[in-house]
Amino acid sequence: IPSPKAEPFKLWLAQVGKQQIDEMADPELGFDRLTELYQTKGYSDEWIARRLQSIKTRKELTDEWKSRGVKDSQEYAILTSAIAKGTFGLTPKEHGQLKGLEKQNLRDHMTDFELIFTALGEAATRTLAVRDDAQGFNQNHDAATEGGRMAGDARKNFEKNIGQPVVSKENFLDLSNKKSQNELSEPNEKTE
Repeated sequence: IPSPKAEPFKLWLAQVGKQQIDEMADPELGFDRLTELYQTKGYSDEWIARRLQSIKTRKELTDEWKSRGVKDSQEYAILTSAIAKGTFGLTPKEHGQLKGLEKQNLRDHMTDFELIFTALGEAATRTLAVRDDAQGFNQNHDAATEGGRMAGDARKNFEKNIGQPVVSKENFLDLSNKKSQNELSEPNEKTE
């Protein structure tokens, strides 16, 4: 039914559909779109590269779990929590609370090192699941617990050597506020 009010919605829907079709044909376009989104939010290029790598690592792990009989989102959440607990000593919920997050995506508020150790725990878990041919939830839980422990050991060693903790209250909201404050305090070259 033609309607002037419906036309903008139909155009938007067609654009979104085209993006989805284009991304199915060339998945890199999705990463390009995600990169642009993070850039407009103010994330650094280095952080974006780590975040995209962590997305790839997570996808590889969840695909592996699926092929090994992990059934539903609740099992995925329990396994993810086991990895995080071993890696950081915190569940994702506790980690988000430490950062003062409510409904925001925890990984979008992780520091560079938090992203790196998260990816390490997930990659270690996937490697162990493949090595041990883990099948079903219980065997994959064992792999997740061990993968998290391995990443946690690496984190503790790293912290010992750099003299500061990896887990931080810092979140993107804090970084964004600091950036805004720095921009306000720096003299503008055009006005001098």
